[in-house]
Amino acid sequence: MQVGRRGFLALGVSAALGGLGALLKGPKGEGPPVLAPKLYREGGKSLVAVAWAQEEEERLREALALLGGLGPLGIRGKKVLLKPNVVAGAGPPTTTSAPLIGATVRLLYQEGAREVWVGDMSALMRLPTRANMLRTGIKEASERAGARVLYFEKHDWVRVRLEGTRHVREVFLSEWLYRADVFINMPVLKTHSSAGYSICLKNFVGATHFRQRPYFISRRHWEEVVAELNLAWRPHLNLADGSWVMLQGGPWRGRAEKLDILLAGADMVALDAVGLALIRSFRLWSPLEPGVWRMRQLRRAVQLGLGAQGPEHIRLRFSPRLPPGLRERIEENL
Repeated sequence: MQVGRRGFLALGVSAALGGLGALLKGPKGEGPPVLAPKLYREGGKSLVAVAWAQEEEERLREALALLGGLGPLGIRGKKVLLKPNVVAGAGPPTTTSAPLIGATVRLLYQEGAREVWVGDMSALMRLPTRANMLRTGIKEASERAGARVLYFEKHDWVRVRLEGTRHVREVFLSEWLYRADVFINMPVLKTHSSAGYSICLKNFVGATHFRQRPYFISRRHWEEVVAELNLAWRPHLNLADGSWVMLQGGPWRGRAEKLDILLAGADMVALDAVGLALIRSFRLWSPLEPGVWRMRQLRRAVQLGLGAQGPEHIRLRFSPRLPPGLRERIEENL
């Protein structure tokens, strides 16, 4: 594990916040990657729904209707884990919308879920996760809807060994990925000063041990590290929150726009590409100027076979209520 100046600072802050024990804690056992079946495809292409509505629950229902519903997930009687982005204690687009999480929990119970859990682990320098879930309203919204809230740093880890990688040889996954029957990834759409951007692929980092933080592995290859970590899992569904979209800066703060959209689909690469196309259309984030598919994080994910290989492998389904011009901007930049 490479720990530079930034790493030592993070360790010091973590110790002050009581997170050092979680950092030093090793895996409890070893297991295989957690890979959901490939769902929501049509004609050999990955489906991505782009929904728009002012209210979170309506937006969620429209996105799922565009995909064809929750039927492929077989929710009834299952234990479902939601993995939002709770990197810190600020609201969207730094973190996932609390009302969206609450609406998702309620919908899952309506579909017959046995249990619903909402879990994450905040950034090392922003611990503890519980405080951030309190500040953002995620804890209250989740529990009010009937979910159990989890702080991954308080629980055990499972070692997963990887093959075909350059930077990451193993990943320690939260034990809760192995306890769940269905897992749903709930990232935000935002730019990221170190990883280029943070959508579906980057959101997975919060379900891995602190030792797998990209700056501990290779500060020069943040984006490639993020992609390689995702060999350890594949969610059943991604719901990417675009209530607010960060267009510049990040991940803590930056220039944002309220767009009231939600991206849905099973293919993390496809959703990341669509989200990046939207962000690129604003022409505020210089790393995206060469094009969506030239982003190193996405390019490495394509090399690893983590999802769509290009725009021709994505089938978009748009809300008929989408604001004028938004569809064209996404398609043009994809």
